[in-house]
Amino acid sequence: MRELTGVVDRLGELPSAVTDDADRIDAIAALEKVKAAAGAAQAHIIAQFAASQQAANTAMGIRARYAGRGVPEQVGLARRVSPAAAARHVAKARALIEQLPSTFALWRRGEISEHVATIVVTETSHLTASDRRLVDEQLAGQMAGLSPKRAHAAARRLAIQADPAAAVARAGRAREDRRVWVRPAPDTMTVLTALLPCEQGVAAYAALRRHADTLTSAGDERSRDQIMADTLVQRLTGQASPDAVSAEIGLVMTDTTLLADDDTPADLTGYGPIPATLARTIAHGGSDHDSSADRATGDAERARVFLRRLFTDPATAIIAHTDPRRRRFDGALATLLIYRDRTCRDPYCDVPIRHLDHIRAHATGGSTTRHNGRGVCERGNYVKQMPGWTTRLADPYQHIVETTTPTGHTYRSAPPPAPGVHPRRSP
Repeated sequence: MRELTGVVDRLGELPSAVTDDADRIDAIAALEKVKAAAGAAQAHIIAQFAASQQAANTAMGIRARYAGRGVPEQVGLARRVSPAAAARHVAKARALIEQLPSTFALWRRGEISEHVATIVVTETSHLTASDRRLVDEQLAGQMAGLSPKRAHAAARRLAIQADPAAAVARAGRAREDRRVWVRPAPDTMTVLTALLPCEQGVAAYAALRRHADTLTSAGDERSRDQIMADTLVQRLTGQASPDAVSAEIGLVMTDTTLLADDDTPADLTGYGPIPATLARTIAHGGSDHDSSADRATGDAERARVFLRRLFTDPATAIIAHTDPRRRRFDGALATLLIYRDRTCRDPYCDVPIRHLDHIRAHATGGSTTRHNGRGVCERGNYVKQMPGWTTRLADPYQHIVETTTPTGHTYRSAPPPAPGVHPRRSP
């Protein structure tokens, strides 16, 4: 490990040692190979770790179905990525080493990038081990020098030729994976994505575009893209105006941000910080844009707004209590944990909260209180049941949760601070 640390230090000194533009280009090319080789070495170690952990869990009597549980979580903590991303890394590493050795060798030598290696893994994932190795051998002689797009086409073509029936079956399974998800975008926007069968996606887009063309021809002042976006929201929510959406969202802000002109950013649960002005606009049942269509709708179609008081500990800056009074009461404690933690509390896992977990298990005497509770994702709740995993409340004052993995590595997480409050040091 000391040798790797030395490599990192020497790389930091490299820019000052290269003074000629020709050498800089050579350095860029060489560093690209170093990146690839480092990624391949990391993948090899990940595969070794996964095999070792699975064998150890099997030896302890854990069923084969669950023997790999906990591996992605440990890899994710080491790589500082979510468990879901780490699970993909583990699967990719094992596939390359066990079934795609030629592609892995190219990656290890820096002749292809990690992106291209990942493409080969993905495009051959439906093949048997023997067909996968055949495609791997056929690709080996043509991969170096190909752009990612051409490498993608070559891998897909050979995979289809290797087993046409499997390619058809894969397409059928893909339709079962249709889904919708959302992720934050810059400047207080979000990206709502739908993975649909091709004909349904094309039909949905065409319907939005036809409607936008009709309104544009009738003199609507909005752009075609704005009309399509507004229409999508209206049709999904059933509201007459895109600003009248009454679905509950968590918008956390200070009282002075809401009622005065304080500029402290608010926090939109599931998104992150947003400007105070926009938060006030949303809280008043409107949007930051005001189109002619919105003005015509009037106040009657604005979203209904309910307020719930959240009480923040001024010392720790985390949300400590919530007012239970609200229409459709669903548990003040659950609401508190969701607003306090906002996303999964496991380090580097920023997915939405799915489970409200006891830090100290209820079965061993753990209480159902805000101090012993935390919001986590589904896999984060299940993995703590595996042998060798422990969680404890290391600092009740700032609600710091300490997680220890089977290898003895320890990681800490704390709730995000509430808007407008700065934590003090622990007493």
